[in-house]
Amino acid sequence: MSAQQSKISIFTNGIIKENPVLRLVLGTCPTLAVTTAAFNGLGMGAAATFVLIGSNMVISALRKVIPDKVRLPAYITVIATFVTIVQMLVKAYAQDLYAALGVFLPLIVVNCIILGRAEMFASKHNVVESALDGLGMGIGFTFTLLLMSSIREILGAGSIFGVTIIPEEIDRISIMTTPPGGFLTFGVLMALVIFVETKLGQKKKRAIGCEGCPSAANCHGKGGCN
Repeated sequence: MSAQQSKISIFTNGIIKENPVLRLVLGTCPTLAVTTAAFNGLGMGAAATFVLIGSNMVISALRKVIPDKVRLPAYITVIATFVTIVQMLVKAYAQDLYAALGVFLPLIVVNCIILGRAEMFASKHNVVESALDGLGMGIGFTFTLLLMSSIREILGAGSIFGVTIIPEEIDRISIMTTPPGGFLTFGVLMALVIFVETKLGQKKKRAIGCEGCPSAANCHGKGGCN
């Protein structure tokens, strides 16, 4: 595989093959909590993508000087720095989004997608590859949030990005804007992914442990995702 093909593969992995929500089942708490409206889903996805790219690049650049014994606290410190930056920007320029996301915006610090990519990928690859990985994972996360939130907002409120698209005369499925609606949408999308995999003949048998992890290749079976 050429260097260019390798970089393309790194970028697309997070969007399709290793989608953090639908394939790796990570970050489900904010996914279920903020996807009641498309605006919220897009905002959370953009914020997480910013943190993913920034933290991946910094951790990759410092990977050879960070002592192994303190690598996790160091990673969290780097991630928290970028979360603080994005939180201040959102509060200053998008107050409605800041109010809508609430506690889930600062909780990006402990989002397992971001810490997982730092541990499994950024700490083992160069800055360019780590930036591509962060961008791909961020796009995959954002796409999933936007898809879920659009479905829930359209069915539950009859609108998309606040614009009414279903006439008032038609009843809304109000459960879609509640937590059960989030679990239902998430479950349907997960089932759809498995169905497509099966039809395309790409479904793989899941094993327990590193063998069953789609990201095992990145940590070379050393348990980097633990």
